[in-house]
Amino acid sequence: MVSNNPKIWSTKLDEALWAFRTAYKTPIGTTPFRLVYGKTCHISVEVEHKAFWEIKEINLDLERAKEKRVTQLHELEELRLEAYDNSLVYKEKTKRWHDAQLKGPKEFNPNDMVLVYNSRFKFSPGKLKSRWTGPYIVKKAYSTGYVELYGNGNTFKVNGHRLKVYRDDINAIELDDIKLYQK
Repeated sequence: MVSNNPKIWSTKLDEALWAFRTAYKTPIGTTPFRLVYGKTCHISVEVEHKAFWEIKEINLDLERAKEKRVTQLHELEELRLEAYDNSLVYKEKTKRWHDAQLKGPKEFNPNDMVLVYNSRFKFSPGKLKSRWTGPYIVKKAYSTGYVELYGNGNTFKVNGHRLKVYRDDINAIELDDIKLYQK
């Protein structure tokens, strides 16, 4: 829609803001436009049509107009309170879902062998290059979740979430147990 030239952005900004303000938002259960004006957004042809009928049926009774406006303001306030409640319910559901996705703390014992996830690749090493380095030996596991590791002559501390247990099962399998089928 827009190019790199910032001068063009200003021409599309009004349309983008209009789209944002009139789009339904799940957390609040309505549109921002409705929260501000108390009415749903209509296409301009519908607005013109309604305005024509309103002009035909206009009533200049100020007392009735005042009562109607007060009622509209109360309805608008109720709508805003309902949107606030909807946002709280949405946040609670999102938090519950997020908490359900969290995994419990990993437990490591001294002398366990672990692999460390290396997330600091500066370049793309290729599809088949593993980001797990090691194995390292656990010296001590702290209650805060940090683990002290030993490997390559160095001792260092790592967050336990970046570790996984190293299993050297492939070396434990004897070749006689593997049956090879030839055609």
